[in-house]
Amino acid sequence: MLSRAAAPRRSFIRRSCAAVMAGLFAPWAGAEAPATAAAPQKVLRYALRAAETGFDPAQISDLYSSTMAANMFDALYAYELLARPVRLRPNTAAALPEASADFKTFVIRVKPGIYFVDDPAFGGKRRELVAEDYVYSIKRLVDPRWKSPSYQSVANNQILGLEALREAAIRGNKPFDYDTPIEGLRALDRYTIQIRLARANPRFTDELSDPSRTGAVAREVVESYGDKIMEHPVGTGPFRLASWRRSSLIAFEKNPNFRDEFYDEQAPADDPLAQAAVAKLKGRKLPMVDRVEVSIIEQPQPRWLSFVNREMDLIEQVPEDFTTTAIPNNKVAPNLAKQGVYEVRYLRNDDAMSYFAMENPVVGGYTPEKVALRRAIALAVNTEEEIRAVRRGQAIVAQSIVAPGLYGYDAAFRSEMGEFNRAKAQALLDLYGYVDRNGDGWREQPDGSPLVLEYATQPNDLDRQLITQWKKNMDAIGVRIVFRTAQWPENLKASRAGKLMMWGVAWSGGPDGEEFLVLCYGPDAGQANHARFQNPEYDRLFDLQRSLPNGPERLQAMTRMKEITVAYMPYKAHVHRIWTDLAQPWVVGYHRNVFLREFWRYVDIDPAEKARRLK
Repeated sequence: MLSRAAAPRRSFIRRSCAAVMAGLFAPWAGAEAPATAAAPQKVLRYALRAAETGFDPAQISDLYSSTMAANMFDALYAYELLARPVRLRPNTAAALPEASADFKTFVIRVKPGIYFVDDPAFGGKRRELVAEDYVYSIKRLVDPRWKSPSYQSVANNQILGLEALREAAIRGNKPFDYDTPIEGLRALDRYTIQIRLARANPRFTDELSDPSRTGAVAREVVESYGDKIMEHPVGTGPFRLASWRRSSLIAFEKNPNFRDEFYDEQAPADDPLAQAAVAKLKGRKLPMVDRVEVSIIEQPQPRWLSFVNREMDLIEQVPEDFTTTAIPNNKVAPNLAKQGVYEVRYLRNDDAMSYFAMENPVVGGYTPEKVALRRAIALAVNTEEEIRAVRRGQAIVAQSIVAPGLYGYDAAFRSEMGEFNRAKAQALLDLYGYVDRNGDGWREQPDGSPLVLEYATQPNDLDRQLITQWKKNMDAIGVRIVFRTAQWPENLKASRAGKLMMWGVAWSGGPDGEEFLVLCYGPDAGQANHARFQNPEYDRLFDLQRSLPNGPERLQAMTRMKEITVAYMPYKAHVHRIWTDLAQPWVVGYHRNVFLREFWRYVDIDPAEKARRLK
């Protein structure tokens, strides 16, 4: 997911306790007291660093919107919060799919008795979730009307007959036909879904685990709100939208129709923080908080101060500028630990990277001089300095576009992607004719025209520091670079339209490396493949690995794909980030699974402890 969210699957998440365990968890006592009419409302408050775009699963892909949508919609499957290695379990499905031996046919049964949030679109009736809702929701992802960023992910699965429906709508310039049955996607009865694929996909179940993409929506709701569906999320998840001040404050309240679901997580033996959560919360009905308020605070200083001043209950990733203040030596600072603040520290399943638009006349193209230019630019990026000076040590150097913790990631893999070599960069530029012809100190293109890089960025402190590094690195090799500043949603829109030359983004996903390798898959150009990279060998290998079971043959294909990305350099992967989240002492059970965004239901607020701490 663009800055997106699914074998031996392993999570490299690391956690530590910030204070003496007894002192850290003692405040949780009493959190299980039964609610009464006079009990204060439990509200979870935190902030995101970038604005949302909306809440329709068919139209969103950014991390921020997806996080909120994931807590309102239900996918068929979900990842267990605390399981390490990561483990999938049924969510609205009654069990894991019945899969054919060739991994082309999947039969899934939906649990009866699950209901949507009440909405006028249902005409005053209580609306049950049924198999047809998932059939409809998957079809929406390929309906040209919605221009879904998830379209290609669905198309890659080759659900029999689904692409033909899309093509018929496009050719006939008519609405997508939701009512014509197709072979590959059917509701066999009220609660049974059958999905048939043209080619094997042993990991297809993972595709049905992202509520912000394959969460169920009701046809009546979409038809009622039409083009305003981004503003009217109606799901079966634990929360519903209560109010929305765009790019400012979004409030959610507990879904009164939410099914009986109880805290039943299993803590790893080596994770005392998780064990304490399980001990306190086992058997509790979910969700445990009444309301969630998400603020949009783009600048790191006010976001940090809002937590320090106890206006926020947690902070997701301590801003880099405050690392030494908040977590010296990667442990909670003594003054914060004394207040009961605790940390959750983990290596992210992400890449912070920069892409080159392969269709751009300056940095794009596949001829030797264009490839040399991109490789020289990447070699000139001092990633170690970026980690030290900007990220305050909270990252590791990326050697490929595949992130840690995913199947296909190899900690021993080394490549030019992770190399800083200014002399080599200059030699490449010289060799291919990128030299200073007019003596002004800046290199020109081989044909003598100006060489000017344009890099898209956002108006916040972190991005300002990152582009300062870019300018320093490019100045050192005589390459002029200018910056185009816009808000995150504006840059995302421009990127999808192919209007940016270069942009620095982050991508997250998993637990399978395919979700990162798709960044260079040709058919995904303009969607996950923001660089619009095209390479026949890469596409062939992508299709091959998708059909293979996990094992040496698949890993060999994935490694070759990584090598192709290094050779052509459509992306410069910079780092894999390490995040440290902090939580106030009245937040009970906060933990993170990097493959799961729907964490709100697993957190509780202890009002008595909060009142005591805020005296």
